[in-house]
Amino acid sequence: MPVLVVLLALVAAWYPAAMWMNHDMAASLADEGASAGDVWLSTLSLDRPLLPAPHQVAGEIGDELFGYPITSPRSLVFHAGVTAGAALCGFAIAVVLGTALAVGIVHARTLDRSLMPCVIASQTVPVLAIAPMVIVVLGHAGLTELWPKALIAGWLSFFPVTTAMVTGLRAPDPMQRDLMRTYAATGVQVFTRLRWPASMAFLFPALKVAGALALVGAIVAELPTGAQAGLGARLLAGSYYGQTLQIWAALFTAGALAMLATGGVALAQAGLARAWGGR
Repeated sequence: MPVLVVLLALVAAWYPAAMWMNHDMAASLADEGASAGDVWLSTLSLDRPLLPAPHQVAGEIGDELFGYPITSPRSLVFHAGVTAGAALCGFAIAVVLGTALAVGIVHARTLDRSLMPCVIASQTVPVLAIAPMVIVVLGHAGLTELWPKALIAGWLSFFPVTTAMVTGLRAPDPMQRDLMRTYAATGVQVFTRLRWPASMAFLFPALKVAGALALVGAIVAELPTGAQAGLGARLLAGSYYGQTLQIWAALFTAGALAMLATGGVALAQAGLARAWGGR
């Protein structure tokens, strides 16, 4: 109910905003002698509005989702699949890289002092600045299409995984670690039976953030490549040709993919908790 109330409030504010922003364009396109009411009504049905109305965006999404075969370059499902594939690969890179870095940082003081500042500094570089360089370098190495986008998505999303895992692996208090040593536990046993389970409470919230960032990274990576497929390509083509409905449809599809990613992580967290005897 709270979510529904917020959505209704947004829609209620969206319609007046769309009418106000599109009024000048509608007035310039209206027939001579058209009444003010007709002009205001036409603001909600323009072909290329400055701000499309909610029903126009919904109609465009429906047309692009169900109006074409999913293998067609005009299908939103096709473009969403391309972006989702790159984001998923980038997400996997972020999880593996972030976890490996966190384990090294926690267990080696030298890595803690040398790697952690680099991990933090990596996030100060705008992804739009490094994306063209990554694409050029990997292109010379023969890696095109998926891998440059996946690498950029992984670059953008590994930071929350690394920081969360470092915090989680350090979460057990000294008394718990001393108890493990009292039982003559090896370093591997301390890691697998104490540190690793304790880190899960920190990892899954970070994975929700990383999934959304991976999607952002995949979309951003499609912009400088001149890609012909993907949500980034749809956004770029829509901006070139003034197709605002296409832009908004791609934006809402990206939001839906982010929600699916967050929901998938939540389901995995619930399944792991149940497997470990939690609720």
